[in-house]
Amino acid sequence: MAALRSSSSSSSSSSSVQETENHHHKEETTGNQKVYELLIPGLPDEISELCLLHLPYPYQALARSVSSSWNRAIHDPSFSVSKKSLSLSLPYLFVFAFRKSTSRIQWQALDPRSGRWFVLPPMPCPKSVCPPGFACASLPHQGKLFVFGGMRSDTETSMETTYVYHSSTNQWSVASPMLTPRSYFAVGSANGKIIAVGGSASGIGDSITAAECYDPEKDAWTPVAKMRTGLCRYDSAVVGNKMYVTEGWTWPFMFSPRGGVYEPDKDTWQELRDGMREGWTGLSVVVGERLFVISEHGDCPMKVYLPDTDAWRYVGGDRFPRDAMRRPFAVSGAEGKVYVVSCGLNVAIGRIYEPKKEEYCVEWEVVTAPKAFADFSPSNCQVLFA
Repeated sequence: MAALRSSSSSSSSSSSVQETENHHHKEETTGNQKVYELLIPGLPDEISELCLLHLPYPYQALARSVSSSWNRAIHDPSFSVSKKSLSLSLPYLFVFAFRKSTSRIQWQALDPRSGRWFVLPPMPCPKSVCPPGFACASLPHQGKLFVFGGMRSDTETSMETTYVYHSSTNQWSVASPMLTPRSYFAVGSANGKIIAVGGSASGIGDSITAAECYDPEKDAWTPVAKMRTGLCRYDSAVVGNKMYVTEGWTWPFMFSPRGGVYEPDKDTWQELRDGMREGWTGLSVVVGERLFVISEHGDCPMKVYLPDTDAWRYVGGDRFPRDAMRRPFAVSGAEGKVYVVSCGLNVAIGRIYEPKKEEYCVEWEVVTAPKAFADFSPSNCQVLFA
């Protein structure tokens, strides 16, 4: 604690917490007399606040149970603002996985710096669900994770549910449901809003062309332009302000994959360019406004899409660590890094760098998961700052 106090003595830090100091006292009324409880006895509240700000995820949420004054301080919106302004939020990898033997689902978070895993509270959904039927998105710098739709495995019916995880409180909440129940569909985050596209209504191949947009600030869904055709298998990516959707290559490769591009500003759909569509042969991730894919064939080479030439180019540098990574994969990215989660929840972290213009290379490192995760298979992963 003393080390935290000595490391947080900058004037800018002190001024930011002083603005919220008055919110963090516990007030108790005894008769006509108010008793104020300091956050940490013997310390000024501005110093105590800095100590709390330096608690890493997920201990801030746990610290809320220490006292009502700590709970009030951490729960105050200004606490999150102060943490972000001091650049104390760090990237964590949140993994949606399920046990292959039981299909039981579990969200877990990985601290890439220490290799330590944290188990999240159970998601408030029915017990009998098909894990791959959900779609997930995030607002990384707001520390919010969204889980949409899904399919009940007991009735084989699609759901319209919206669940939100808040890293600041380590809790789930139920938000407004989608307009259309759907499973096995694509979502993407653009301009702070989330777009849900296509999917299946009953899980037996009846694809949906309807699309809708969720506004987290208003907790409201609105319909948007329909897709031109329903797709069979989805991957999606948001680059700039456009959402790209593809069904990908599927065996027996009798038909070229279809896809579309949604422009939220115009509320219109266009066809994918031929080069992008033909070369999209794996799971996508966007890093630095560039679209990459981890190919699902062979040694899982990594490719980058070059829009000027409508072509894909293989990424140089290290080979993908196939010995440690077993399919299926889940992929996410942030701050110049790609995170690939494999069966058994081993995580390959790739650092992207550009030695020459439009020539990309990657350096891989592997974070080995505990043996207890051997039966887990990843369904999705998202990077959040917490």
